[in-house]
Amino acid sequence: MGVAGVICEYNPFHRGHEWMLQQLREQEMDAIVCAMSGNFVQRGEFAMINKESRAEMAVRCGADLVLELPTPYAAATAEAFALGGVALLSQTGVVTHLAFGSECGDVGAVQRAAQVLDTPEYAAALRARLSQGDTFAVCRARAAAQLAGEEVAQILNGANNNLGVEYCRALQKLQSPLQPCTVHRRGAEHDGGVADGIASASHIRALLLQSKEEEALSLMPDAAAEVLRRELAEGRASVDMHRCERAVLSHLRRMDEADWQMYDGGGEGLYHRMYRAVRQENSIDAVLDTVKTKRYTHARLRRMLLSAYLEMQPQPLPDKLPYLRVLAANETGRALLRQMREQGVPVLTKAADVTALGNEAQAWLDAEARRTDLYTLAYPDLRQSSCGAEWRITPKMV
Repeated sequence: MGVAGVICEYNPFHRGHEWMLQQLREQEMDAIVCAMSGNFVQRGEFAMINKESRAEMAVRCGADLVLELPTPYAAATAEAFALGGVALLSQTGVVTHLAFGSECGDVGAVQRAAQVLDTPEYAAALRARLSQGDTFAVCRARAAAQLAGEEVAQILNGANNNLGVEYCRALQKLQSPLQPCTVHRRGAEHDGGVADGIASASHIRALLLQSKEEEALSLMPDAAAEVLRRELAEGRASVDMHRCERAVLSHLRRMDEADWQMYDGGGEGLYHRMYRAVRQENSIDAVLDTVKTKRYTHARLRRMLLSAYLEMQPQPLPDKLPYLRVLAANETGRALLRQMREQGVPVLTKAADVTALGNEAQAWLDAEARRTDLYTLAYPDLRQSSCGAEWRITPKMV
C-alpha cells in the first residue's frame, strides 16, 4: 500500500504508459501522482500536445493527480530532469514510492549502477574518457564498466534504465524518503516503432507529423485518443518547433557570439560553433546538423538552442520548488491535494493566486508564462495562440 510517484512526459500518453499505471495498481498502490513536463520536454523540443491536455490524458487513463515539472527541469539534462521530478514528488508529502519503467525490471541493479556513478573513482574515470572526444553517454558507460564491469554498463545502455539510475541518484542526493520501485518496460524500444501492440511515443509523434492522424490515434488508449482528437480539431496539437521556425531563427540571429556563451555548459567553445551555424544556415535542422559532432548529441544541441530561444539562462536549480502547479486530478487526486494543503505544501491551482506564495513563486510563474506564449505560436491554428494562456489554464478535474 502507498502512493506511487511517476516522473513523465506523456508526449503523448500511449498504451505502454497505461500498462505501467495498471501494474502499479496491481501492486496495490492507493494512488498515482505524476510529475509531468510542461510544454517543453527533455530532448529540447516543444511537447506535441500542450501540458493541460496531456495531463487530462493521464488522469483519464489511470493517474490520480498530475503536477507540472517546470521547464528549467523538464528541458534539461537527465540529471536535472530527475532531480526536479524527485524534488517535486518528495515535496508533496503524500507520495511514498518513486516508480519508473526500466528495461531490466530490477530496481536493485539500477541502484547499484547509481552507487557506482556517485563515487570519486567514477568521476575521475569519466573525465579521462571525455578527453578522448566521445559522447557523454558512451564515456559514462565505459567508465562505469571499467570500475564495476559490463553488467553496470549494460544497465546504462537502456534509455529507461538510465533515467532510473538518475532517479536513484537524485533520491540519494536529496535524502528523499521515497522508496524506488520499477516496472519492466513493455512494447517498442524508446525510439522504436510498434511491439506487442505498444508503440513508442516517438513513433506516434512521427505519424502525427506525417498527417497520419488516424493511425496515430489507433495506437493510443481510447480515452487519450479522444483528448488528442479534440485538440487536433481545435488546431492545438501536432505542435512542433518547426511551425514557428522563422520566429526561432529571427531571435537566434539577433544574438551576439558572447550571448551564446552562457548556454555552453561544457565550457568547450561549443558556443562559437552554434553562433556561426546560426549565421550561416537557413533552418533549425541545418543549424543542428552543422554543429553536430561525434561528441555532441542532437539532444544536447537542441536543449542549447531551445534555452537560447526561451532566454532560459542557466542557473542553479533549487532542491525545493516554489510552487506545485496542478494540471489535472480526479476525486482521489483532489483528496491528496487537500492533504497537501493541510501540510502547508505550496499548491497552485489558479495562476492568479501565485502572489500569495511569494516573490520567487511569482518570478517562476511569470517566466513560465512567457515560455507558454512562445509555445502557442507553434499551434497549427494561430487563432489559438493569443498571449496569456498560462494565466487562463485551470486544472482538468475528471
